[in-house]
Amino acid sequence: MELIKEKLKLLPDQPGSYQFYNKFGKIIYVGKAKNLKSRVKSYFTGAHNSKTTKLVSEIADFSTLITKTEREAFILELNLIKENLPKYNIKLTDDSTYPFIVITNGIAPKIMVSREPNKGDGIYFGPYPNVYSAKETVRLLNKIYPIRKCEKLPKKACLYYHMNQCLAPCIAKEPINWDSILNEVKAFLKGDTKKVKDKLKEEMYLASEELKYEKALEYKNLIDHIDHTTEKQLMNLNDFKDRDFIAYASDEEDVSLQILKMRSGKIVDSSTDIFPKYLDASEQVITYLYQYYDTYPMPDEVLFQDSFSTESLVEAFGKKAIIPKIGDKKKLVDLAFKNALYDLENERLLHKNVSEKMSEAQEAFKDLLGLDNISRIDIFDNAHLFGANPISCMVVYKDGKPAKNYYRKYKLKNTKKADDYGAFKEVIYRRYQKALFEKQALPDMILVDGGKGQVSSALNIIESLGLTIPVVGLKKNDKHQLDALVYNNNDVPLEKGTYLYTLLGKMSEEVHRFAITFHRQQRSKTLMKSKLDDIDGVGPARKRKLLEKFITIDNMIQGSSDDYKSIGINETLRDRIINQLKES
Repeated sequence: MELIKEKLKLLPDQPGSYQFYNKFGKIIYVGKAKNLKSRVKSYFTGAHNSKTTKLVSEIADFSTLITKTEREAFILELNLIKENLPKYNIKLTDDSTYPFIVITNGIAPKIMVSREPNKGDGIYFGPYPNVYSAKETVRLLNKIYPIRKCEKLPKKACLYYHMNQCLAPCIAKEPINWDSILNEVKAFLKGDTKKVKDKLKEEMYLASEELKYEKALEYKNLIDHIDHTTEKQLMNLNDFKDRDFIAYASDEEDVSLQILKMRSGKIVDSSTDIFPKYLDASEQVITYLYQYYDTYPMPDEVLFQDSFSTESLVEAFGKKAIIPKIGDKKKLVDLAFKNALYDLENERLLHKNVSEKMSEAQEAFKDLLGLDNISRIDIFDNAHLFGANPISCMVVYKDGKPAKNYYRKYKLKNTKKADDYGAFKEVIYRRYQKALFEKQALPDMILVDGGKGQVSSALNIIESLGLTIPVVGLKKNDKHQLDALVYNNNDVPLEKGTYLYTLLGKMSEEVHRFAITFHRQQRSKTLMKSKLDDIDGVGPARKRKLLEKFITIDNMIQGSSDDYKSIGINETLRDRIINQLKES
């Protein structure tokens, strides 16, 4: 949550798409916003309904992609949802997709709205976030151009033919040449709408002069629908090609790389990375991409910003490498650069802030206890259930971050039931006696979950091993919340809300989580044990068959030879099982 809080502060006041991730790194929700900062922040402030609360509870991280307009954010949102199928967007993908406008193929083409694009049955334009505008645009085009309106060709001319709104291919004796009409429709849907809009404006002004305000409003609405439908949308190119749009931003210290991934003509994903700048930034990026495309398949085209050398690109990626100069492809490369620049200016600042806070917390820790170095800290916690399955665990933090390679689990062998002091003595001895024997690195500090008694128990063992490692207790209040440190037999109060308090709280939660998880595993194994486990010749498979066949121990003891043979157990093993069950 600390990471999310820092990232929220750095969000831009720009349109774009945002993606929420769960703790496993999987996208669980994709959204769009006119203002990314206000929209994303709204999820983490104030009260929400139960569904939104459930979504927020699963968010472990988020990312954003800046777009030029809110409409582009609409399209990007759709593409990301289709590609990733987030669990909280599933309703949209099931029954509410954005429509396309399609000009069908064949001897009698038709203009229609479709939600299921199929690149083999026509030319598709869109998708269009405003469904009503798309339908109104199609209605207008059908009025202007004499294209087929019927679902199926009738056997005789219909009313549209007599209204001069259809060329009636149903009764035509010769094939109709649709090229000039279709070219005008295509140009219109690609944005060349001036001729049609000028005509509608004339009609609107005329209706207004004649005081026909409702009619004028109808023309005004038609113009608005045209603008909504034909507004240029960078997120899709209607040629169904796979492309990567690549750009980077750099300064004296770092390089920020952005790859916008277009698949089948749609932007569906992005890849970002920030790495230290050592050599020429463009050469570093080419080296990075050379390795990247050794792992991932290269698309049909790879488009770069103009700061790259054409010769270097062609040498590395062949003829697929292109530096666009104008048009939509250039605009998408520029969009990639805009996102790369945002990451350079903000993501690095985020990491810098986190690093600074970590350093401040560590310095406060050292000052509080009067220590010189605490770069490595070993933290211990115990767990048991009414004395059963006593275990202990150790987690390690290096420079304020978990070092999971050094985590350790211990099944306690000599500790009496529910003896927390004895547990710390056993685990501390086992851990550091082995460290001394194997000449392993020792920590700068040991933290134990508990008060003075636990600290004293751990210190006795440390001193008996001839070590001088400081031992500090994480003392909790009656609500099991971190309250103070125990050091040199004194309680050292902690100020809530400080970076040090947050860091120590994370350490306490991490070791407790690790210990509880291990204890549950051990408890589960114990619950699965039975008197059959100690019988030679009875493994997991036979144990399962015996339990399924006889259910109880008494039934096993009384089972006949035929009963045992039915599950593949011979007379010798049967006698052994019955005898050992009687003895136990």
